[in-house]
This record gives sequence, C-alpha cells and structure tokens, in this order.
Amino acid sequence: MPICPPFFETVAIPQDRSLLVFDRRLPEFPFNWHYHPEFELTLTVGSRGMRFVGDDVGQYDDCDLVLIAPNVPHAFQSQELLRGASEHRAVVSWFAQGWIEGLIRLVPELSQVAGLLAEARRGLRFAPETAGRLRARILSLGALAPLEQVMGLQGLLAELAASDRTPLASGEVLVSNLPHDRLRLQKVLDHLHATYDQPLRLRPICDLVHLTESQLQRVFKRSTRMSITAYVAQLRLGRACQMLAQTEAPIGQIAQDSGFPDAAEFARRFRQARGVTPTAYRKAFRGGL
Repeated sequence: MPICPPFFETVAIPQDRSLLVFDRRLPEFPFNWHYHPEFELTLTVGSRGMRFVGDDVGQYDDCDLVLIAPNVPHAFQSQELLRGASEHRAVVSWFAQGWIEGLIRLVPELSQVAGLLAEARRGLRFAPETAGRLRARILSLGALAPLEQVMGLQGLLAELAASDRTPLASGEVLVSNLPHDRLRLQKVLDHLHATYDQPLRLRPICDLVHLTESQLQRVFKRSTRMSITAYVAQLRLGRACQMLAQTEAPIGQIAQDSGFPDAAEFARRFRQARGVTPTAYRKAFRGGL
C-alpha cells in the first residue's frame, strides 16, 4: 500500500447544528490518512485493525474509543471482522473547537472537559472498561434528535473527563484562538503535510502567508507549542512508523520516503523518539504490539 501525506478533510457540520454524528458502516475501513479542524470522538466496533494518530501506530480491537483534537493527522484501517459482525462500524462525532470552548465558558459544570480537550492534542485512547460502559450510548447517538445529540455528547465528554485515558502521539497540536493565526496555520499545515518528505525550506512558507521567518516561527510556536522543525520531524516519524508496520520496504527506502537524509540519521532520530531501532520496532509490531 502506498503511504501518502495526510489530506485536509472538510467536515460539513450544518450551520444550524452544533455537531455532526456519522454512523459509518462499510465492508472495510481503507487507509484514509487525513486531518481536519474539528474534534473527533470515534468508537470502533465489530472489527480489528490498525489505528494511526500523529506518529503513533497501534492496533485496535472491538470497542476502541479515541478522542482526537483539531489538525492531528489520523486514520483507521480495518483488517478483519470479529465473530458475529457483518460489517465494519464506527460512530464518529465531530464538533468544533469554538463551540465546545464557548459551552465550557457558559456551563461551569463542564470545566473539567477543558483539560480533556487539551490532552486530546496528542490523541487519547480510553480504557476498555470506559468504552464498554459508554458503548450503547455512543452507538445510539446517530438516531437521536439534534437536541438530544447535543445533550448526549455533553454527558459523554463529562464522563470521559473523569475517566482513565492514554495519550497516543508523542507531540501535540494546539490551534491558536486568534483568527489570523488560525488562517495562517491552516495554510502552513497544508504545505507541511504535502511536503514533509522534502528538505524543509521556510522561504516558500513565508511567501505563502506573507510573514518573515521570525514572524512565521512565532506564529507557529504560538499556535502549536512546537517549532516547525519539531512538527515536521513528528510527521516524518509518523510516516516511518506506518511504513515499518505496513510494508516490507528496506530501512534505507523508508528513510528516504519519510524525508530523512540517510538511513543512519533516520535510525538515530527514530531511536531517540521511540526508544528502539526501526528494525526492532517493526519486529515488535509484527509480533502483536
């Protein structure tokens, strides 16, 4: 399977709605590496496969529940149906950052949800016990009337904020609250996601958003809590993890396709970030990590 840069996905939440719930039922979930400016809560049931969030690659099973913040690249790829299941199913709830933050300001009882949303910049996986307890409520969301959906999602987020969870990606993305920053950041992210396998050059990005290099670095750091170099490194490591898990490509090819100058530099950076060599990571993942 070819590994490609994540693409921007448009989530069309209707203007008269606060969120969009999609009950996805398909013969399979193809690899669909993408990102969008909305939060996403996804419950996957009835199948087993691979989950990609930022630079994290993991295996999911029945009743896998994750929360992903805006602009974090992610994908789900099914591998097999579980016994008794006739289709691959995932209930996906999208909601805008401005809506949920405004709601938290108006409803003090939801204040703990703010911490949950901040943690979701790395992607969050919830404990199987939590997912199992909330399973029926999440699966029924799509059949509810719009107002009931809003109330239901608020209740789910409140419970998730008090539940055990595990961060997935090694880095986080924080979208600035400043409108100009958001517009510029989206253009910068689009460019980086399309070119991170190439040598990083700031001048084309500066021309794209009409900023000097120092201004660009400040806006990006203010918006994402990391430098452009660190963000590109995260994208490159994410692609390398995908190739190690999904392909038989040699390490040198993976290094080249992921944007590293050579295999030695790739191995050094990979070990620093993941704690193991690329070869050991591939063996461990194939062994059921």
